[in-house]
Amino acid sequence: MITIVQKPSFRKNYKKLHIEEKEAVDVAIKTIAKNPELGELKKGDLAGLSVYKFKVNNQQKLLAYTHHKTQIVLIGLGTHENFYRDLKKTL
Repeated sequence: MITIVQKPSFRKNYKKLHIEEKEAVDVAIKTIAKNPELGELKKGDLAGLSVYKFKVNNQQKLLAYTHHKTQIVLIGLGTHENFYRDLKKTL
């Protein structure tokens, strides 16, 4: 059984979304829970993080997370604009 933990930065961005966007994020989280290796593994300052990309209303969203054997930690959520800069600040 995999547990999913939300960091405050993820939760803050999730709350701002519209209902249909939240549903798309929920589907993305379920997809990641089934196969945590799907996301692109980052290097450099963001080493250890994975980023899963998906589309919502023809707009690309990025979901940053880390995963261990039984736990997925959701760290960030947003569009590509300033996403990695903001992610570095939260780490």
